[in-house]
Amino acid sequence: MDIIDLSTVERGEENYLGFIDQLCQKLELDYASYATTSPISGAVQGYANYPDAWKMHYMRRNLQRIDPTIHTAALSIAPVDWSRFERNEKFDAVFFAANDFGVCKQGITVPIRGPYGDRGMLSVTRDCSAEEWAMLKRKIMGDLQVAAVHLHDAVMQSDLISRVMRLPRMSAREKEVLQWSAAGKHQQDISDILMISPRTVEIHLRSAREKLGALTTAQAVGRAIGLGLIYPS
Repeated sequence: MDIIDLSTVERGEENYLGFIDQLCQKLELDYASYATTSPISGAVQGYANYPDAWKMHYMRRNLQRIDPTIHTAALSIAPVDWSRFERNEKFDAVFFAANDFGVCKQGITVPIRGPYGDRGMLSVTRDCSAEEWAMLKRKIMGDLQVAAVHLHDAVMQSDLISRVMRLPRMSAREKEVLQWSAAGKHQQDISDILMISPRTVEIHLRSAREKLGALTTAQAVGRAIGLGLIYPS
C-alpha cells in the first residue's frame, strides 16, 4: 500500500494517527483505531481517528471495560467481524451510543500477536450495506492484516521493549521465500524460481511465520519488512 512507512519516520502519536488516516483513505474505511498493552511496562497505548466527541464520551464512561471489540476480539487469533458479537447490554452500551456520534456498528477487529508476548488490536469500520461490506472485506483483508502488524511493531519498538527485542534468527532461505512473497509470488512461483519443491517452500514459510509470531504469510511479510529482514517490493 502507498501509505506512510513508519520505519522511516520518527515514532510518535502524530505519525501513528497519520498512518491510521491514510489507511482509512486507502482502504475506503470510515474510522480506525489501534490499542495495545506493553508486556514490559504495562502501559496502555491507543490511537484512533474517531470524532473527538465520541472519544471523549468513550473515555468519560470508561467504555473500554465493556467494549466487545476489545474483550471478545482479544480471545481470537483471527480477524473478528463485529456481526459475531453477542447483542447484549454491553454491546448496546457501546454501539447504540456510538451511532449518535456517527460511528456505525459494522466493522472488524484484527488481533495482532507479537513474538515477545505483546498483543494489539486494529479495528476498522465502514457505514455501508451488508453486501458492500462483504465485498470490501474480501478486497482489503490482506492489506489490513499487513497494516495491523506494521503499526503494532512500530508502537512496540517505541516502548521499552525495543531495548530487549532481538531479531528472530531466520535462515537465509526463510528470508528468501518471504522476500519473493513480498514481491507477490505464489508458492508455485517461488518453487520454480528457487528450484525447490512447493512443499519445501511451505516448510520455510511456516517456519518463518512461527519465528515472527505471525498468523499468516502476509503478516510475516509485514513484520519482516518492519524489522528490516526483507525489503518492500
